[in-house]
Amino acid sequence: MTSFFRTTLIAAAALTAGAAFAQSTGKIKVGLMLPATGTYAALGVAIENGFKLFVAEQGGKLGGREVEYVKVDDESDPAKATDNVNKLVKRDNVDVLVGSVHSGVAMAMAKVAKDTGTLLIVPNAGADAVTGAMCAPNIFRSSFSNWQPGYAMGEVVAKKGLKTVVTITWKYAAGDESVRGFKDAFEKAGGKVTKELSLPFPNVEFQALLTEIAAAKPDAVYTFFSGGGAVKFVKDYAAAGLKGKIPLYGAFVTDGTLEAQGADAEGIFSTLHYADNLNNPRDKAFRLAYAKTYKLQPDVFAVQGYDAAQILGVGLVAVKGDTSKKAEFAAAVEKAKIDSPRGAFTLSKAHNPVQDIYLRKVVGMENQVVSIASKSLADPARGCKM
Repeated sequence: MTSFFRTTLIAAAALTAGAAFAQSTGKIKVGLMLPATGTYAALGVAIENGFKLFVAEQGGKLGGREVEYVKVDDESDPAKATDNVNKLVKRDNVDVLVGSVHSGVAMAMAKVAKDTGTLLIVPNAGADAVTGAMCAPNIFRSSFSNWQPGYAMGEVVAKKGLKTVVTITWKYAAGDESVRGFKDAFEKAGGKVTKELSLPFPNVEFQALLTEIAAAKPDAVYTFFSGGGAVKFVKDYAAAGLKGKIPLYGAFVTDGTLEAQGADAEGIFSTLHYADNLNNPRDKAFRLAYAKTYKLQPDVFAVQGYDAAQILGVGLVAVKGDTSKKAEFAAAVEKAKIDSPRGAFTLSKAHNPVQDIYLRKVVGMENQVVSIASKSLADPARGCKM
């Protein structure tokens, strides 16, 4: 071998080694693609706060690498989502994507993540396909599938002996899939969904639909709304004279919204993977740290952000900070038990949490635990081939 080729090979090897070293020891770029404006703005803030709290508890590093944040306001707009996520991946060269709240936005993020191999952790959006047909070794979720709390509530309502239900939600993936989960359980147990009412996201003109509910006189109503829409729906439901006449059951409708809903939310039952009075040691420590850091009480969105950072931390520790080792990253996360404020959970082969879903009731200004509605509930991951 000539000295020229030997020198060239040595230089190339040095560059490769240097790149690998930088990849595992330099700052890790986390692209936070969350809503900062609009209906879901408060949810985006809580997720970001939770994520950053866990990182701060680790001394600002995960897997030995200092964390750097690049932020994009996704505006909860699926039409802008592909451009926004491509900016983070191609312009900002982020190592990890974290987002989002809106299921339509998350689907665009999942497609780009799948096409580019970029790590994606979804800290809220429950679109079933993210850990279903769109599942991939580099895509993870720290929250729930839309199907999970809906299914658990279908079981609850059926066990109460209620026979007829009207559902109402926004006409988008999250609403459709939540209702499907509810129907899967409720109708399997002999109940009947007599009407499925919906309106476009983020429309909050509920009056005509509330009039339909009053005329239908079902045994109960099942609803899925979140953020500002949930506030207005609960207040309008009470103003229409339906509170106390037709019991309201839901998912997410009272999370991060109780202060604004006030007395109109009192007594509402909901199902979710978190509640305000779990009182396990992990949750107590988390709530105290969050309140001290942000001067706010945490909610389920903060927990999901916190656990998104936990999942990232587990994977990065296993690969010593080298995000190129995606198979090893995934293997470590799949074996892990995440020590969450919600209670410990694992991830399924499709990378969706296998977790307890709680039945909660609004008492005062809290979503208080009544019971475990569904123990270690796993999403069916329809269409996942991985």
